[in-house]
Amino acid sequence: MSQRRTRLPCLLFAMLFSVAVMTNAVADQTPPPNIVVVMADDMGYSDLGCFGGEIRTPALDALAGNGLRFTNFYSENMCWVSRAAMLTGVYHKTSLWKNALHPHCIALPEALKTRGYQTLMSGKWHLAGKPYRIYPNDRGFDAFYGILGGASSFYAPHALSRDRKNVEHEAENDKNYYFTDAISDEAVRMIKQAKADKPIMLYVAYTAAHWPLHAPEKEIEAYQGHYAMGWDALRKKRLDRMKHLGIVPADMKLSPRHDNVPAWNDEKHKAWQQRRMEVYAAQVTIMDRGIGRIVDQLKTAGRFNNTLFLFTIDNGGCHVEYGPNRKGDYLPAKTRDGKPMRPGNLPDIMPGPEDTYQSYGYGWANASNTPYRLFKQFDHEGGIRTPMIAHWPDGIKASQRGKLIRSVSHLIDVMPTVLEVSRTNLDTIPTTGHRISMDGHSLAAAFRGETLKDHETLFFHHARGKALRHNNWKIVAAGKKWELYNLANDPLELNDLAKKEPKQLAALTAIWNGESKRLAEQAKRGQ
Repeated sequence: MSQRRTRLPCLLFAMLFSVAVMTNAVADQTPPPNIVVVMADDMGYSDLGCFGGEIRTPALDALAGNGLRFTNFYSENMCWVSRAAMLTGVYHKTSLWKNALHPHCIALPEALKTRGYQTLMSGKWHLAGKPYRIYPNDRGFDAFYGILGGASSFYAPHALSRDRKNVEHEAENDKNYYFTDAISDEAVRMIKQAKADKPIMLYVAYTAAHWPLHAPEKEIEAYQGHYAMGWDALRKKRLDRMKHLGIVPADMKLSPRHDNVPAWNDEKHKAWQQRRMEVYAAQVTIMDRGIGRIVDQLKTAGRFNNTLFLFTIDNGGCHVEYGPNRKGDYLPAKTRDGKPMRPGNLPDIMPGPEDTYQSYGYGWANASNTPYRLFKQFDHEGGIRTPMIAHWPDGIKASQRGKLIRSVSHLIDVMPTVLEVSRTNLDTIPTTGHRISMDGHSLAAAFRGETLKDHETLFFHHARGKALRHNNWKIVAAGKKWELYNLANDPLELNDLAKKEPKQLAALTAIWNGESKRLAEQAKRGQ
């Protein structure tokens, strides 16, 4: 009898172990999901229809409606650091990492190649360093089409490349060339040409809606008159819709109009201002149409249901007023047919055509970032609070679809999320020298309907801003002076508590200093 009693637990353990092994074996045999990551450029928190905007974005709205919207998601405050964070799961700083991925960070495509993924990229790289020398192909991408820098003409992109070959002539010789459409075309082609028996990782990095304001006339005409109400009424309208959608709380207020923005009734160049926003909106809609074509091709290829599709933006709306004397390799001297360029935000020149080079400026950026204040380059909420959409028919629980995820998350979470769902183990990837560990964590629990843990601390330091969010407290500075806010009570950052709460300020400042030191030492060890 005693022998039977001792043998039963052993048999039970053996059975459970066998079931676990079989379960793991089945999991290993389950095809890993395709991964599509789409990043837009310089757009505000409220621009998309599914986040409260009036701009037509039916493809993204459909993905959001059948997926998840992350409403408490953060980017960095400018382009390249956001892209670096997303592709490595690691914070990057200009002073340490020089406009490129740190060589001892494992990049997402490098990791996925070890799992048999075909790694593809179409769009803006902006991680080539200076001078341009590091291609996406050097960091794990099998195929690349796009630009190496951070901005370009939409009609004649600078440093347009296919893999490591310059192909600027393709735009120069095609009178109908438009970069956003070309990015979408190449993404569709890459899906078509991918081997059917292997998963794909596709990174689509649009330059829309970064300046310059370029769009075909027929696309601009579709928005004619839509912004006659002006930015004041637009901000109120967007906030009302955001409340209706549940993006922001019902008691959310509107931050004050920025000091550099006049009341719409006092604006002297209303027709020109309307045109600027019309072009901006057209740029976004053209991008959305291209995303719809990518979705259609995934369906045609039989990949759509098992594709984790992530969409986000690299930073908030950009307030920069493009000056007539500003120069850069991204600004052509002439158009493709030899006309002189007319750069600058000049009210007597309507933006849109190839010979113009303008931005949409303070007023409309203020509206894009509704209800928050400040812009790209700053670490106040208007510069770093961005939408994120996740869609995956086979991987997001049916009861979760259409839900809003309010957990505090960040671009550094994209890579850990993809590694989890693709069952990719970084520890099995050989590296030389010091390996830099990721700062992010996986968001996949939200796909399963489980509680997603908030980031306790998020660190920011780039361009005009520095900040730290610790639980609901946030310190932020646009210079040397720290401001302190309780985001639970003051999400718009209007009531600076730095003088009233000196102990809280000191505690967060100490954490920020510690994180800054950690990153500096980490980068130094990795060099």
